[in-house]
Amino acid sequence: MRRKSRLRIRMGDQIYPILRFNAGWFTLDVSQVDHLRGVVDIYDGGRHLFQCLIVASEVEGDELVCRVKQTTSASAPPAADFLRDSDAPAALITDARRRPGTHKRG
Repeated sequence: MRRKSRLRIRMGDQIYPILRFNAGWFTLDVSQVDHLRGVVDIYDGGRHLFQCLIVASEVEGDELVCRVKQTTSASAPPAADFLRDSDAPAALITDARRRPGTHKRG
């Protein structure tokens, strides 16, 4: 009997427990899902760990083996779709004379 895992995948509104997890694949109970492809989110309890791209899945015994092409950490910033200058400012200061917490009246 396997030890109960807190790892889960979420695809849309469907949630499935992960039986075994490795860097390039993970397994699910085939009685719950018999085919899976696309982007899924992986959680440890309520904590979002990864977003994975499943490129293939196949049934092996009582498990569905999902092959993963890409795994992105949930804490990673989103990919930029533009080239950022190396000397670009980190933030924009619009009015240095205003003190924080004050409001313009007008």
